[in-house]
Amino acid sequence: MTNPKEITHPQPAPRRLACSRCGTEFGCDLSGECWCAEETAKLPMPVKGEDCLCRECLRKAADAA
Repeated sequence: MTNPKEITHPQPAPRRLACSRCGTEFGCDLSGECWCAEETAKLPMPVKGEDCLCRECLRKAADAA
């Protein structure tokens, strides 16, 4: 019988995205280590039909808000 503490689950590969505003491609690490977690700008979730923004567009949107 396998000890449940010994079972490891592989981390998912970073998700490849294209910025909803400018089209720049970037990666989103689903493990919680995404670059956006380091940003001081925290915006609401994207509007319907929009996905994540690249670092530059996120900062521009934060400055405009």
